[in-house]
Amino acid sequence: MTHTIQPNNPETTPAPDATDVPAARPATGVAAAAAAVPAVPAALKRRIPRYSDLAPLMQFKKPEFSKEARLKRASTVWELRDIAKRRTPQAPFDYTDGAAEEEITLRRAREAFLDIEFRPGILRNVSSIDLSTDILGKPSRLPVGIAPTGFTRMMQSEGEYAGSQAAEATGIPYTLSTMGTASIEDVAAAAPNGRNWFQLYLWTDRDRSLELIERAAKAGNDTLMVTVDTAVAGARLRDVRNGMTIPPALTLKTVLDASYRPAWWFNFLTHEPLTFASLSRYTGTVADLINSMFDPTLTFEDLDWLRETWKGKLVVKGIQTVDDARKVVDHGADGIVLSNHGGRQLDRAPIPFHLLPEVSQALKADNSKAAIMLDTGIMSGADIIAAMALGADFTLIGRAYLYGLMAGGRAGVDRVLQILEKDMARTMALLGVSSISELTPEHVRILGK
Repeated sequence: MTHTIQPNNPETTPAPDATDVPAARPATGVAAAAAAVPAVPAALKRRIPRYSDLAPLMQFKKPEFSKEARLKRASTVWELRDIAKRRTPQAPFDYTDGAAEEEITLRRAREAFLDIEFRPGILRNVSSIDLSTDILGKPSRLPVGIAPTGFTRMMQSEGEYAGSQAAEATGIPYTLSTMGTASIEDVAAAAPNGRNWFQLYLWTDRDRSLELIERAAKAGNDTLMVTVDTAVAGARLRDVRNGMTIPPALTLKTVLDASYRPAWWFNFLTHEPLTFASLSRYTGTVADLINSMFDPTLTFEDLDWLRETWKGKLVVKGIQTVDDARKVVDHGADGIVLSNHGGRQLDRAPIPFHLLPEVSQALKADNSKAAIMLDTGIMSGADIIAAMALGADFTLIGRAYLYGLMAGGRAGVDRVLQILEKDMARTMALLGVSSISELTPEHVRILGK
């Protein structure tokens, strides 16, 4: 039986009969004013505070200056970037932080993730959040992996070892760059139980490329990621202004810069010299090596050769149009990475996040099973969830990972992944979603569209 409870409304309570109440003389003057002022609640009466009241409020934490405490205080990737900037000389920091020409592409890529509106569902059971997904036939505990980055031990001496081991511990893929400063074999040894991928620049000299491909396969890499957006090097003006060299040159400017970043220089000078580990057989300047890698004659026929040569999963990185996405899949790619190289090649290039819905729709229309991955601009777990909702199968982080590396080595990379995982779980719970597979384009609206 349903019971209806009526509220007690003083305004509707019948007034007592006038004959039952003796007439009272109306109050006037000061007495009337005093009667109109309500009594002050006890909690609002001023008093002298007692020590027993103050003691619980006076809890001063002991100052902590350790690396662990410093990293723990960082709640966002942006805060880790601030730490990284304080602890890293300008040239390597700017190499990571900068982009091509006026850096318009990088700014737009980050703004793209800001210019969205999440559309949450309510009254869903989100007591347990599952962030795991499958990518290229194998599971990943999070929908994000570490992208290939060059010169990594220049940022911080632990370099690729920190990245691969953090990825292994987290249960996500790690991608070693051809321009890496740790060898394919050393990374495999450092993270023997990790899922290691290898990124390749196809060279004019196919024998060099073939040797790296064979080494990657022998070391247990199950995925080859070929980068195709580097016909020539982009105009990275910060590097030009800094006069950046590999290894960093001890000019007057770098000595002064090092004077208040001694830890970086101590680590740099007391570890193995910086080299391109996968290219150690070859001699020449950095410019010679880069020019030998960035082959301006590449065509889809070269992709066909690579598909025939590599027996594992093949991913093409640097896709910036719908037509090219379709073409590389037709030529045998198992996956694509929508990427403008972090804004480091062509300024004013297409923004991967904006391109994502079109590519996803086009490949679905073709009944393609190719994996769609995305990088560039990701700085939070919410960015990753937005990308997954709009059709990505996976995401990659480059700068975000390097900020953590520069802030604290392996522990800093761990902290980046912890922050992203917490961000993702919170965002999904607030969206009313408990697993990655439940995300749909209905959860995100790109503002202005």
